[in-house]
Amino acid sequence: MQAVDTVKRVVLTGGSSGIGLAAVQAFLDAGYEVINISRGHCPLSSPRLTSMAVDLTDSAATREAVMTAAQSPATTIVHCAGAIRERAIEDATLADLEALGNLHLGAALSLVQANLSAMKAAHYGRIVLISSRAVLGLAKRTAYAATKAGMLGLARTWALELAGHGITVNVVAPGPIAETEMFEQIIPPASAKMVAAAKQVPVGRFGTPQDVVRAIMFFADPQASFVTGQTLFVCGGSSVGSIVY
Repeated sequence: MQAVDTVKRVVLTGGSSGIGLAAVQAFLDAGYEVINISRGHCPLSSPRLTSMAVDLTDSAATREAVMTAAQSPATTIVHCAGAIRERAIEDATLADLEALGNLHLGAALSLVQANLSAMKAAHYGRIVLISSRAVLGLAKRTAYAATKAGMLGLARTWALELAGHGITVNVVAPGPIAETEMFEQIIPPASAKMVAAAKQVPVGRFGTPQDVVRAIMFFADPQASFVTGQTLFVCGGSSVGSIVY
């Protein structure tokens, strides 16, 4: 029998802006206690929200932060934090791979390890990793696409290891999502490039953080106990064709 998640607590990364910020609001609206770990300040305020400022590309600082947060262990983990480092192959560096490996993969591992004993004790857990449509290939994304693709491997492996403990592990892979810092670094708002890029998306528009959060909340739902090891592309159809932006 699956145990009930008696403490609705989520530890979430990247909650200072974009998708992460929208996710913080959604979990607060759903009655969760939220522990946000992000590089910047979260603009939201709630007695159920605790925020910690950490550079998640720094593995030692990340480990220290997640262990501190795990003093109030969570049975739901949502890893939203991300960075692109757009570079052509000639300019990509091992430092990019190391930094984004720490951010996208190392932080995920640290978060899960810090809270895993509490999940196993509760025989309940929800782990949601935010990857990217770029795992299917996107120019000038060597470090980004490689480390975001690694998240799919983590999720499928962890799903197998943890299924017997009532813990599910899934991935949301957004396509082009407007109203986010990373997107606006590549495509300036209201630019000609933005208009042209939107025409490449089969549904004819860019996504919003709320589009992605709906998928996150589905995977995080206590009732979603029979879905694990899956990747859901929230991309307006761009995962079934080519896209350049």
